[in-house]
Amino acid sequence: MIEVLIAILILIVILVIPNIKIVPQSKAYVIERLGSYYTTWQNGLHIKIPFVDRISKTVSLKETVKDFAPQPVITKDNVTMQIDTVVYFQITDPKLYTYGVDAPVSAIENLTATTLRNIIGELELDQTLTSRDIINSKMRAILDEATDPWGIKVNRVEVKNILPPRDIQDAMEKQMRAERERREKILQAEGEKKSSILIAEGEKESAILRAEAEAESAIRIAEGKAEALIKIKEAEAKGIELLKNAKADGAVLTLKSYEALGKVADGQSTKLIIPANLQDIATFGTTLMEVMKDKK
Repeated sequence: MIEVLIAILILIVILVIPNIKIVPQSKAYVIERLGSYYTTWQNGLHIKIPFVDRISKTVSLKETVKDFAPQPVITKDNVTMQIDTVVYFQITDPKLYTYGVDAPVSAIENLTATTLRNIIGELELDQTLTSRDIINSKMRAILDEATDPWGIKVNRVEVKNILPPRDIQDAMEKQMRAERERREKILQAEGEKKSSILIAEGEKESAILRAEAEAESAIRIAEGKAEALIKIKEAEAKGIELLKNAKADGAVLTLKSYEALGKVADGQSTKLIIPANLQDIATFGTTLMEVMKDKK
């Protein structure tokens, strides 16, 4: 009896314990029973029937990233280039992933290559280099639809590198260099133009200010002369008025005339002044002689 119990315990250890399975998080087990699909185990504790159930495939439910090798593609304008892609996908149905297609990753790679050739074949070289977002979105939509029967969800597709032929790269570099030189010359010409305009405007404003200053100076000088002349005339008028108010007699007027005659006959004038009073020639002669003596 003890031997039977020991045999049963050994049988349990050999058969039952190995068939107790714990499925970890983000994993799924595809179970077959007698060669046919039976169920899919998610994370947790599960017991498999010995000799009847079999774990057909262990599937990771995490998002997977595959970097595929560069593929030769031809553009619409017959330029051959190398393009490599990166595909982000996730298994959503372990059953379809297990039984849908043989070598799913290889199938995705081939599907990516053919899809890429179809899309690039509709674009010219310049469009290919500037339309990464369009290429990525088109490829993602096509791959996601094609891999849906395989239980795969394509989340994202990225064009990693676009490598044109070497001669095309050299031509593009020369073109970019010429474009940069052209822009530099345009910027330099615009700078010189703006500088010339600013210099001309400065000279114009300087000339205007100089002319305004000269005009204002001339006006001030003219105003000063006019004001001085007015002051002189006012002084003369005031002197005459004072003489008039003082009721000067003939002697005073004669004295003033003598003073004026002395200033005129200072030896610098060639004109001869004849007094208006011709009745007293002797007085005039005497006065003239006295003036000449004073001069000597």
